[in-house]
Amino acid sequence: MTSATTGPDVPDPVARAARFLVRGRLEQLPRRRADRDLVLGWLAHGALPGLGDPLPERELTARLAEVGRDPVGLRRELVEAGLVARTRDGAEYWRTRVTEFDDPSSTVDRPGAGPAPSAGRLRAGG
Repeated sequence: MTSATTGPDVPDPVARAARFLVRGRLEQLPRRRADRDLVLGWLAHGALPGLGDPLPERELTARLAEVGRDPVGLRRELVEAGLVARTRDGAEYWRTRVTEFDDPSSTVDRPGAGPAPSAGRLRAGG
């Protein structure tokens, strides 16, 4: 299937996000908005693979620390981007939006919906 953002001449989203990693780690978020949104979508999908599935703050921070030098800052960026929501006290976080890294046949773009894929770690390959 080919669209405006995928096709034979356009790298897949994972490859596009991976170009911002240094030795497999995200040292800083890209400045360009489109690139930043891409990387944040990759982080949200990798750290919180199940749409709407809650995750304790410590676990989310630990997952983000596996790929970034500032996991608390990354967590804040995910919330500010609207990809992740949190409880008022910050004890739990959950993903609120489908990203281009999700399988469109297995998710629904609304809070709390969609099946929960097995919990996976962030990796440039998936």
